[in-house]
Amino acid sequence: MIFAQISKITDPIVVKMDRWFDESIRFVPNLIIAILILVVFRFLARYGSRFMEKGLTRASQNIALVSLISALTRIAIVTTGLFFALGVLGLDKTVTSLLAGAGVLALALGFAFQDLTTNFISGAFIAIQRPIKVGDVIETNGFTGKVLSIGLRSVKLDNFAGQLVELPSKDIFQKPIVNFTHSGDRRVQLECSIGYKDDLFLVEDLALSVIKSLPFLDKKKQFELNFIRFSEKSIDFEVLFWIDQVQIGPGPAKSIAMKAIKKVFDENNIAFPTPARPFEILPSQAREA
Repeated sequence: MIFAQISKITDPIVVKMDRWFDESIRFVPNLIIAILILVVFRFLARYGSRFMEKGLTRASQNIALVSLISALTRIAIVTTGLFFALGVLGLDKTVTSLLAGAGVLALALGFAFQDLTTNFISGAFIAIQRPIKVGDVIETNGFTGKVLSIGLRSVKLDNFAGQLVELPSKDIFQKPIVNFTHSGDRRVQLECSIGYKDDLFLVEDLALSVIKSLPFLDKKKQFELNFIRFSEKSIDFEVLFWIDQVQIGPGPAKSIAMKAIKKVFDENNIAFPTPARPFEILPSQAREA
């Protein structure tokens, strides 16, 4: 009687365990295939990321971008292998749920980190298009300096005044950039004024002779002098000349040219007009009046 009651309890369990065993035996080949798929995709991910890294290294010097894309390539290949393995195991609903969850997560992260995402995308485009490089002297967003590093999130500049300027990548990508190093040439513009009584032809000859004698002048480029306007008290002109940036920068070159022109003008009695100043009345003069 007792054995009969025990048999009623254990028989369904045994039957279910037998069914599970049979199903597990049939499941083993699919499990082996799924494991093989994961192993194969693991090797593909390794070699695929290396191939991508070598190809991007030739196109871009941005190490951060190369590392990011290489890591994303590896993750994408491994994820693809995981989905194939789950499909072989008959877990199609799990694959669908994972894809839906990944989409929702990506959308939520995109909204939560919108500025960060924009900076990363902008940094990627800067690295691919390469409008600037490390070592370039640029002007952008109201800052002028030498590019120290180009990252995915920001670009760092040395502003030549001892400060480090870090600009978001989106500002660099979306705003105009003046790259003084791109062509390797640099033109200096020097504006001057003379009085109406001075001889314009003499002024032109003296100024051009001074510019021609500058040791740092780029001999391959033409220099010129242009009279540009009649002001109220003066005649304004500009001197344009190109410099060899290996020898000197635009700031010191302009300073040296100004001193040289001032000296030769003084020697030839050519005066620089001074702005009219109001007549100052001293207190004693006011009382006498």
